[in-house]
Amino acid sequence: MLEAGVKAPDFKLQDKDEKEVSLSDFAGKKVVVYFYPKDNTPGCTRQACAFASAYEQFRAIDTVVIGISKDSIASHQRFVEKFNLPFILLSDPERKAIEAYDVWQEKKNYGKVSMGVVRTTYIIDEKGMIEKVMRKVKPDTNAAEILEYLQEEKM
Repeated sequence: MLEAGVKAPDFKLQDKDEKEVSLSDFAGKKVVVYFYPKDNTPGCTRQACAFASAYEQFRAIDTVVIGISKDSIASHQRFVEKFNLPFILLSDPERKAIEAYDVWQEKKNYGKVSMGVVRTTYIIDEKGMIEKVMRKVKPDTNAAEILEYLQEEKM
């Protein structure tokens, strides 16, 4: 897993409108990049809705929120429409960013071992450096914890 203090890997992925988005597009801004397993599953939906609820607070502190999963563009379109998600969701079916950020890992679920996305959030500073890594985050509290961290940092 990547650590704080290293350069965040750049990526170029498509959003729900098939527009290419790169991390480098947001140079000079703080960026929250959260990786999640799958659209429309209970935990991922709660996490996305928590980011949506806090979206204006993130905007107020000039912070971009980006969610990345290996779901298709069409899946992201439905997910955004169903839950009115105001932030960027990127599709990574080839796992380019997922693997670059080292979140494709072995997971154990009810004794079954498989490979998948480990729910992880990165806070990337204005210079493109990883400022903070949050591993195995809880879907319900992730957005609030990041907001609290960023607001404390501003003080």
